[in-house]
Amino acid sequence: MLTKFETKSNRVKGLSFHSKRPWILASLHSGVIQLWDYRIGTLIDRFDEHDGPVRGVHFHKSQPLFVSGGDDYKIKVWNYKTHRCDFTLLGHLDYIRTVQFHDEYPWIISASDDQTIRIWNWQSRTCISVLTGHNHYVMCATFHPKEDLVVSASLDQTIRVWDIGALRKKTMAPADDVLRLSHLNSDLFGGIDAVVKYVLEGHDRGVNWASFHPILPLIVSGADDRQVKLWRMNDTKAWEVDTLRGHMNNVSCVMFHAKQDIIVSNSEDKSIRIWDATKRTSTQTFRREHDRFWILSAHPEINLLAAGHDSGMIVFKLERERPAFSVSGDYLYYVKDRFLRCYEYSHQKDNQVVPIRRSGSVSLNQGPRTLSFSPTENAVLICSDAEGGSYELYIVPKDSGGKADLVQDVKRGVGGCAVFVARNRFAVLDKSSNQALVKNLKNEIVKKSPLPISSEAIFYAGTGNLLCKAEDKVVIFDLQQRLILGELQVPAAKYVVWSSDMEAVALLGKHVIVIANKKLVHSCTLHETIRVKSGAWDESGVFIYTTLNHIKYCLPNGDNGIIKTLDVPIYLTKVSGNNLYCLDRDGKSRVITIDATEYIFKLALLTKRYDQVMSMIRNSQLCGQAVIAYLQQKGFPEVALHFVKDERTRFNLALESGNIQIAVASAKEIDEKDHWYRLGIEALRQGNTSIVEYAYQRTKNFERLSFLYLVTGNREKLSKMLRIAEMKNDVMGQFHNAMYLGDIEERVKILERTGHFHLAYVTASTHGLVETAERLAAELGDGVPTIPREKTRSLLLPPAPLLSGSDWPLLRVMKGIFEGGLDLSGRAGHEEDEEEEEASGADWGDGDLDIVGADRVIQNKDLDGEVDGVEPKEDNDGGWDLEDLELPQEVVTPVAARNTRASVFVAPTQGMPVREIWIQKSSLAGEYAAAGNFDTAMRLLNRQLGIINFAPLKQMFMESYIGSHTHLPAFIAAPVISVAIEKGWSESSSPNVRSPPSLVFKFAQLDEKLKAAYRATTEGKFPEALRLFLNILHIIPLVVVDSRREVDEVKELIEITKEYALGLKIEVKRKETKDDLIRQQELASYFTNCKLQKVHTRLVLTSAMTICFKGGNYATSANFARMLLENNPTEAQAKKARQVLQACGDKRDAHQLNYDFRNPFVVCGATFVPIYRGQKDVLCPYCGASFVPSIQGQVCTVCEIAVVGADASGLLCSPTQMR
Repeated sequence: MLTKFETKSNRVKGLSFHSKRPWILASLHSGVIQLWDYRIGTLIDRFDEHDGPVRGVHFHKSQPLFVSGGDDYKIKVWNYKTHRCDFTLLGHLDYIRTVQFHDEYPWIISASDDQTIRIWNWQSRTCISVLTGHNHYVMCATFHPKEDLVVSASLDQTIRVWDIGALRKKTMAPADDVLRLSHLNSDLFGGIDAVVKYVLEGHDRGVNWASFHPILPLIVSGADDRQVKLWRMNDTKAWEVDTLRGHMNNVSCVMFHAKQDIIVSNSEDKSIRIWDATKRTSTQTFRREHDRFWILSAHPEINLLAAGHDSGMIVFKLERERPAFSVSGDYLYYVKDRFLRCYEYSHQKDNQVVPIRRSGSVSLNQGPRTLSFSPTENAVLICSDAEGGSYELYIVPKDSGGKADLVQDVKRGVGGCAVFVARNRFAVLDKSSNQALVKNLKNEIVKKSPLPISSEAIFYAGTGNLLCKAEDKVVIFDLQQRLILGELQVPAAKYVVWSSDMEAVALLGKHVIVIANKKLVHSCTLHETIRVKSGAWDESGVFIYTTLNHIKYCLPNGDNGIIKTLDVPIYLTKVSGNNLYCLDRDGKSRVITIDATEYIFKLALLTKRYDQVMSMIRNSQLCGQAVIAYLQQKGFPEVALHFVKDERTRFNLALESGNIQIAVASAKEIDEKDHWYRLGIEALRQGNTSIVEYAYQRTKNFERLSFLYLVTGNREKLSKMLRIAEMKNDVMGQFHNAMYLGDIEERVKILERTGHFHLAYVTASTHGLVETAERLAAELGDGVPTIPREKTRSLLLPPAPLLSGSDWPLLRVMKGIFEGGLDLSGRAGHEEDEEEEEASGADWGDGDLDIVGADRVIQNKDLDGEVDGVEPKEDNDGGWDLEDLELPQEVVTPVAARNTRASVFVAPTQGMPVREIWIQKSSLAGEYAAAGNFDTAMRLLNRQLGIINFAPLKQMFMESYIGSHTHLPAFIAAPVISVAIEKGWSESSSPNVRSPPSLVFKFAQLDEKLKAAYRATTEGKFPEALRLFLNILHIIPLVVVDSRREVDEVKELIEITKEYALGLKIEVKRKETKDDLIRQQELASYFTNCKLQKVHTRLVLTSAMTICFKGGNYATSANFARMLLENNPTEAQAKKARQVLQACGDKRDAHQLNYDFRNPFVVCGATFVPIYRGQKDVLCPYCGASFVPSIQGQVCTVCEIAVVGADASGLLCSPTQMR
């Protein structure tokens, strides 16, 4: 049993699935009816008008209705759209046990404890027939799915089959008068609409349930005698076929499965039993600990069942419906109907390949679960849950030609999972020992490898690698080296989907998708409320996946969306362009065409392929709020503007992108105060004073307008604002404008006019208006205020503006790719004059968006006309007539200036420094160091070569930077000008084409250093030689070469210097080890294993031969003598070697050395011990020196800069490696 959904509630007595939506109704013993969405596990609605338990409930097949019957003797018909009961049918005299809609006719059938069955017409809301005959409670009554039959079960121990053909004929409109007359006679004289066709007797106690087979003439029943009985019927009679025994208590409900030959029953013994309908045996039992089962329901369309029990219900299915499949190139291999089938994508052909043996087990869920295919060997592994987990190995015949008659002698085995890991090797998970058993195609174990984590399943992760899944994490495990290559914490992953290039992997859980790269570095995580079913990678790196009811996409950055809604679940196998290839639950191959425009558009934005974005904007039909919101969220409001017609949205996007032109046009259309206010704020931010002025005028915001004229120094318009305030009788407005103008006399007049004589006197007296002050003093008499004499008085005048009467100066900027590129496309579609005008106001890149001026700002005559056109007059109420003093409505909208700045200095746009051009598209650490970008250079070296100790490289970094720049003195007070030196520069070079930097360290120079190191080695100056070799190793990471051949030479140079550095370190160590003679001999022996020049090899062999001879290890010394003679020694060396051979003779070694010249080995660069072939070792990612595993994570002692065992991509020293 695969449980899909479970609820906790009161006892569930009735259940019904909706035929189309993922809904289920549950009627409870408490009287409540619950409506659940079982896909997302939420309670949608509850209906509680019944008084007492509700025992029966049923959805209508096509109408938004359901019916319920309860212990209150009422049948209620509900509309779930309006959330209310439409009507109630009354007539039963006792509890109602079951209710059901007819699939075709407007009928409801109900069974009751009043011993009757009633058929109702829910359209006319009347009872059209009463079926009597049972002499005890009728426990259930159901219509036959196809025929005019009803089956009922009663506690009178009988099952009755009723023929309702006459009722159907009566319901249908008669075609002629004779039929109409016969119907009339039957109505008048009591004709019978329903007759008992069969009475089935055989149960010893009351029968609780009976149901028809959906196709065959079979009936199944369950009773209080704990038995399930199978009955067959024909046109004349019905008889008992068999009895199924096994339940330990009353059988509550029983039914046939719609798609399989099985019977499902549940009982008060707290169990659900599955029976084989053909063999009539019990195959499986599912038990609950404390809950008795009462009701079963089957989904009319899909493979789902539900069962109600004492504390809720469960929705479940009996078998997994996901087909086992594997994709290999152009072919899909999958299992269907006991056959392995092959589907060819390019020709859409489907062939049977090999018959699959039928499982011997009678249990469910024993079919194929996973499939793995080896294309080179044409071998297929099919895994199933049979025998606790097993696999079968089939070889696909290459000339099958669609015929698959021959049953192979397959190879079988037991294991949790089995997957191919190489051409002819597959790994089997042994859960008991937590091992991966690697087997060949003969099913023989060739290797056992313990897994690093307790694994529940294994998946393919590249040749020789396994992806092992534990409960909360996954790891990639290298079977050959037995190393963990990657690890990631994830919720329980069920399926693993690799991209075609094996660079990315998707881990699919029940409700989660985790995207990672090939080393399990986490990229993004998606959470879904509805179950995730399958997924496949697009060629562009987008992951397409399916849930139960949607096809969705996931971009590399985690953004996702819906592509298409599904009616039924599908399992994706491949994505090719706009075609999705998939398998449905019946195992049929299907091709679904999708519109990939949306996610390709978003991917192009994400990867900054703006040319593709522009092309899609011009040619595709992208629209919708989702795309607009996405563009806005990702910082592309100027692109979103292209899709929007709604003026409010256009206004918001225009403000966000700083496009004042479009904002003004939209504000005019909307014409609301708030929008003008926001436009003014944005225009002020951009310094576009003409637009600010226009916005304030439209909203009649005189205070802001006055302040704007103040900061822009427009005294003339400030004077007009003073007159307007005077006409509007706005005292504070008058006073503010007078203060902004510095007009003392006007301020004194305003104060005097408003009765503030004391303030007027102080103002006049302070500012030297003697006559006015004397006049006011005379009026005030004794109340003249005293003015402090010691204070310094000054005239309050506003500061002079920096820029008077025009917009702020702005840098001219290049149009963005969207502004310039879409200019033509925006105009192309507008042919009518009206549309052309609208487009010109809202098109992208119509002008320089950052420079908005005003061709026609508000002229002086506009305000003059307003002021002069008003004649002050007094009316009966006194005061000013304000209605005639408002600003005029028809104000010309300022438009973007094009030629208004010809005389204004425009600062040149700053270009990009040459050193930034060098590193724009480079991944070479040497070029970053030359550009002075040390931080990035160090990160590159760490990623490419695992270098972590940069102290030895500091001098090289500084020399590289200094050597790639020169400095020119300018004026005395000016700073020195730094000039980047380019490689191969000449006077004829184009100024727009920049060459790479001229580097201090050249590969040719390293050859000279190498020769010097060789000379020091020959002369026996080992510390000096070691210093020179290390210097070469430290320079190489910053060297840049031009050709692939030189790249190979650089790698060869690293190998040479590594061997010498290692050998010289061994020799230096030997000279320091004076007391331990055995260790001295071992180190001398290890030095001979280094790959040196012939001359140095002879010197090393001579030294080792001499030391071992003196130490009494004659056999080892003789071996070195023979090796020396094989290396073309000088006469003196050859003579000495022959003497040693003669002296050693057959003598043995006096001491046991940790040295075996017969067994190939490498020397550990840290401990100086041999690592023989077959033993584990770790390497330095830069120089390649070998180390024992315990040194992993430490700095390499040979090159002294890289971390041993670090994960690095490799040396990158030439532009040719990046092409």
